[in-house]
Amino acid sequence: MLVPELIVSNFEQSLKFYTQVLGFSQLYGRVEEGFAFLNRNGAHLMIDERRDDGECDWIAAELQYPYGRGINLEIEVEAVDRLHDSCVQHGARIFLPLEEKWYRRDDVLLGVRQFIVMDPDGYFLRMSQPIGTRAVTGGNRNG
Repeated sequence: MLVPELIVSNFEQSLKFYTQVLGFSQLYGRVEEGFAFLNRNGAHLMIDERRDDGECDWIAAELQYPYGRGINLEIEVEAVDRLHDSCVQHGARIFLPLEEKWYRRDDVLLGVRQFIVMDPDGYFLRMSQPIGTRAVTGGNRNG
């Protein structure tokens, strides 16, 4: 199992974003430490507020916004359109608008409806709903 732990600048703001906007539930937390373990239909992640009290944050270099440079976390969801609407209604920053995309896996195309939303600290969350498969035809090897 892979469980990303995201360092966040404001625990309350991030917890609200993940639970109220994206529909994660908190499995457990340590509010006094600014920590929560979250779940959304089997997709787990942890949020941990950045501390300057000498406790280990496991930061290898200076942390500047956007924190999520170079990574996007794909989270498979149901009802991606409804989730997109929730993000828009809450004023979340949509980085990639809702789209239909086909990705090639060998001789099969895998279809998704997806969008990328940025969390308050700039982590990219690619919310993705599978929409089916189809055969690669002719010269169409890129989807």
